[in-house]
Amino acid sequence: MLEAVYGLGHATPDQVHLEVAKTAAGVNITTVYRTLELLEKLGLVTHAHLSHGAPTYHAVGEQQHVHLVCRNCGHVGEVSSDLLNPLAATLERENSFLVDLGHVALFGLCEECGVDA
Repeated sequence: MLEAVYGLGHATPDQVHLEVAKTAAGVNITTVYRTLELLEKLGLVTHAHLSHGAPTYHAVGEQQHVHLVCRNCGHVGEVSSDLLNPLAATLERENSFLVDLGHVALFGLCEECGVDA
């Protein structure tokens, strides 16, 4: 399953299940959810909520990033979380609130969808 997450980049449990089923047909979706939870506890994967549906998992080894989700086409892009460091520092200083930048998703329109907007 870890290999599936790493190979897919950003993947929902259903997408991981489809990938794993190619080589291990007997694995059910419940096992996928439980394994993803365990992999997250072990610090090997993390998740973000990029829509109203299931969480999206990706490898922890990747540089921490902010997800850019297009509300129109669903495309998921990434930018360095460094862009939000000033905001995170302000929130920590003024509100004693530590932001988990690895779980941040910003919603809007991608370049292609925003052209006609």
